Amino acid sequence: MSIDKNTVARIANLARIRLTEEEQNAMTKEFQSILGWIDQLQEVNTDDIPPLTSVVEVTLPLREDKVADGGYPEDVLANAPKQAAGFFVVPKVIE
Repeated sequence: MSIDKNTVARIANLARIRLTEEEQNAMTKEFQSILGWIDQLQEVNTDDIPPLTSVVEVTLPLREDKVADGGYPEDVLANAPKQAAGFFVVPKVIE
């Protein structure tokens, strides 16, 4: 896969990034270099290698799933500027 200057200009336009002619040339070379590395990585045979989630064997510590705090809706809503039926009332932001 290759990338040309027009593609870089299009990507920059979609990302709302203004690039000078010089920057477009530099980005084109950088993208081509990155894609070259990706092509090189695809040549590696990984058929006998199992998928990994980590390179080291780690068991994450788990905590007990229990309710530790809560049940104080009156305290939570005490400083709310406006509330109704146990909920915060906020101004409508989407028309």
